[in-house]
Amino acid sequence: MRRMLFIYIAVIVTLLAGCSSVDYYLQSIEGQVRLLWARQAIADMIADPATPPPLKARLERVLAIREFASRELQLPDNPSYRSYADLQRPFVVWNVFAAAEFSVEPRKWCFLIVGCVNYRGYFAQAEAEAYARGLRSEGLDVFVSGVPAYSTLGWFDDPVLNAFVNYPEHALSRLIFHELAHQVVYVKGDTEFNESFATAVETEGVRRWIARHGTDKMRAEFDLSQQRRMQFRELAYRYRERLADLYRLPIAREEMRVRRAQAFSGMQRDYELLKSQWGGFAGYDRFFDHPNNAHLASVAIYTGLVPQFQQLIAKHDGDLAAFYAEVKALAALDKAERAARLAAVVAPARREQAN
Repeated sequence: MRRMLFIYIAVIVTLLAGCSSVDYYLQSIEGQVRLLWARQAIADMIADPATPPPLKARLERVLAIREFASRELQLPDNPSYRSYADLQRPFVVWNVFAAAEFSVEPRKWCFLIVGCVNYRGYFAQAEAEAYARGLRSEGLDVFVSGVPAYSTLGWFDDPVLNAFVNYPEHALSRLIFHELAHQVVYVKGDTEFNESFATAVETEGVRRWIARHGTDKMRAEFDLSQQRRMQFRELAYRYRERLADLYRLPIAREEMRVRRAQAFSGMQRDYELLKSQWGGFAGYDRFFDHPNNAHLASVAIYTGLVPQFQQLIAKHDGDLAAFYAEVKALAALDKAERAARLAAVVAPARREQAN
């Protein structure tokens, strides 16, 4: 009944909204319904002789990861990620990020149920690109990014998708843990809080999964991927702060554009140096292909508060139930107080490191 009510409310809102909103909500509803119809129970697929052996073996591993998530990480024990859907495309949705020409702050969009978020998602790449072209015509910086998975926050039983089922095991488990974390805590209108919390949970979860069920090879692959992610974030954050400082200067727009272009060229050069240290690993190439403010804004959305959440996990000596309880208490606060409490979390840790 709750799921049907969700759809009925969405339809009503669609009918009451303006024409552009009607189109957007309709594609969202249609995309979600198609995804739900494509689901098959993983247990049934494993038992089916027609399931290709490589996929069957992969799905068996998925179920083991899923059981671990609830048993060892105290993540929700429900039907999510116990079904599979092949959508016949590389991503489930494409997110559109936008920022003003002289700002690294992301634009917000507000929606039914989830509240205000810093991106706008489309189930079809062509529709995402068309919307992005409209934003560019308004003078905004835009970034369109394919997304392999998303969470419906427990409203529906989210499936494992072809978009990520063949990821390396550490990446597959990371994604499942991340999306389930959104079912534990979600705050309307605070994307950075939500995504950083889920990222902290995924990292802790993968480390525990590898310690219990992994191999030395898997651990090395995960450590390498974490190192690259950290170096990527550090590069993006460094230039995000550099550009934020630039945009605050009282200089002419023409001069601002020249300095902005120089900053982005510098970031691309620094990335090439970093890439050479990685032995040519090209996983972040698309991000640095013609980067703009929207690219930098998208990074902060997902990882800006991760250190604070990791400190909270350490504070509770790895007791995830206690950690979740404190995060839920933070989620009940208004955004300003929540930010202040999180900022205070890292201060003692920095003092200890200094000593």
